[in-house]
Amino acid sequence: MKRPLFPIIVASLVLGSLASGQAAVETYSIDPVHSWVGFSVSHFFTKVPGYFSKVKGTIVVDRSHLENSTVEAVIAVASITTNTKLRDDDLRSTNFFAAATFPAMTFKSKSWKSTGADTYDVTGILTMKNVAKEVVLKVTSLGFGPGMNGASISGWQASLALDRRDFDITADQGAVGNTVDVLINIEADLSKMATTP
Repeated sequence: MKRPLFPIIVASLVLGSLASGQAAVETYSIDPVHSWVGFSVSHFFTKVPGYFSKVKGTIVVDRSHLENSTVEAVIAVASITTNTKLRDDDLRSTNFFAAATFPAMTFKSKSWKSTGADTYDVTGILTMKNVAKEVVLKVTSLGFGPGMNGASISGWQASLALDRRDFDITADQGAVGNTVDVLINIEADLSKMATTP
C-alpha cells in the first residue's frame, strides 16, 4: 500500500528547515592576537593615532540572516598604546581613562540593520568609565572561510566617531580634540561545539 505523498513532503520540509537552522547560528570568539581597536584624535591641528591591543568577546552569527547576529566585546583599557610612554601613562591616569579604577570598556549589541552588501548599522551600548551610551557601529562583514590550521574564521571591520566628553574624558580640551575616530578590525574563530540548534 502506497503511503500518502503529502505528509512525506511536509515532514521532509520540516526536517530540512530544522537542519538548516542548526547549521545557521555559529559562535565566533574574537582572536586577540589578530584583532585591535584603533583610534585617532587631533592634537592641535594633526591627528595622533593609537590603539587598544587587548580585546576579547564573542560574535554569535546567523549566516542566513546576519541581522539576527549579536556581538559582545571587552577591551582592556590599560592596553592602550600610542608608542609614547609618557603619553600612554597619562592616558591611563585619572586625567583620561582612569584605567586602575575602570579597567575595561564593554560593548553589547542591541540590533543589526542591513545597510548594503555586507554592511550593517550595529546599535549597542558602549560602557566606558562606568558611563553607558548607545552608539552605532558601521560594520562590514569581510567574509567567512578557512584560517590557520584549517580553523573556520570570520573577519569584520567597524568604525564610529565618539565625543570623548560623553564618557567623562575632558582633560586638555585646548590641545586635544573632542571627536575620536575609531576603527576596529576583528578576526574571530569559530568556537568548537558552538553551533546552536
